Amino acid sequence: MAVNLPAPDPAQLHAVSGVELGVARAGIRKPDRKDLLVMRLALGTAVAGVFTRNRFCAAPVVLAKAHLRHAVRALVVNTGNANAGTGRDGLARALAVCKAAAAGLGCRPQQVLPFSTGVIMEPLPSERIAAGLPDAIRNLRADNWASAAEAIMTTDTVPKAFSRKARLAAGEATVTGIAKGSGMIRPDMATMLGFVATDAKVSKVALRRITKAAADQSFNAITVDGDTSTNDAFICLATGKGPVARSKKDVDALADAIAEMAQLLAQAIVRDGEGATKFVTLRVEGGRNAAECRKVAYAIAHSPLVKTAFFAGDPNLGRILAAIGNAGVAGLDTSKVDLYIDAVRVARGGGRDPAYREEQGAAAMKKAEFLVRAVLRRGQAASTVWTCDLSYDYVKINAEYRS
Repeated sequence: MAVNLPAPDPAQLHAVSGVELGVARAGIRKPDRKDLLVMRLALGTAVAGVFTRNRFCAAPVVLAKAHLRHAVRALVVNTGNANAGTGRDGLARALAVCKAAAAGLGCRPQQVLPFSTGVIMEPLPSERIAAGLPDAIRNLRADNWASAAEAIMTTDTVPKAFSRKARLAAGEATVTGIAKGSGMIRPDMATMLGFVATDAKVSKVALRRITKAAADQSFNAITVDGDTSTNDAFICLATGKGPVARSKKDVDALADAIAEMAQLLAQAIVRDGEGATKFVTLRVEGGRNAAECRKVAYAIAHSPLVKTAFFAGDPNLGRILAAIGNAGVAGLDTSKVDLYIDAVRVARGGGRDPAYREEQGAAAMKKAEFLVRAVLRRGQAASTVWTCDLSYDYVKINAEYRS
């Protein structure tokens, strides 16, 4: 069960002029489930993307990067099979999907971006996808965002979709996005896919900057288990069918809306982390730069001892201090470090705060959501990372993933 994350209300998801979405049941891995998504884009849509840095990146990632050089007209997303670790055959099968989609949509294969998620090192059943594409194309609708969010899920328990508006000088722009992800989450751009669309008109150069900045503030600031997937992708689409972002103020307003959307989606992934029962915000302050603050935050977030303490609601807080000390921050003076759980100061000057009582820490950590704040006192920089606990169910879900 996801942590304070309800399923999206389809009525609250705004259609984006210039984007149509269609889903189908292609039987890629499991029968009778939505597992195929097609997104058709209006001519002239600007597209930008950020992808996994895993050197074993999946075949669809390789093709999507190459096809971004062209005028993109469609996206095809399948779940159930990652088409990663599949060599030349995987590339051929991903390209076959692009060709089948292009034939059905009346564009060129190079104008189709493929995306896959699911089991690694198994051949992509491209023939099933090709057979399912006509149904997905017949299902194309502008108001299909909720169904699209369902169609890209793997171990997710809740679809992830949000809508926002951005006020530009020429009018209000719509921003709607979907994402999937629950485990294998530690994007370094996790298994994670995110797609955000707007009807605003903005240059491709500006959209690239917006996409990178949004990723850094969202998908690159979350972790469930510290594993970076082979298939991560975050794609932004700007159809140009709505108001034009003419000024810097307009571009900034659009960037803020897209960043907010990406952050909502990224946090939804953590809230739905495999087996998660707690949503934890890790805030590290007083660093010399943001990079070292993030290094400390991830050291805490990736410690199995810390994450299991989160699950138990056990304020065994020496584990957090140990993780901070093991983060690899050169010259860190531990005698200056303070640690807080929500508003409770549990450590002062590198040791237990004399005023701290364990029942205070236990009360904070029993909540479904809480803040861990570390103050390093060596500079002015800060960074925030979102994570979850590590429960029995995480082990069970991943032990039985291919069952």
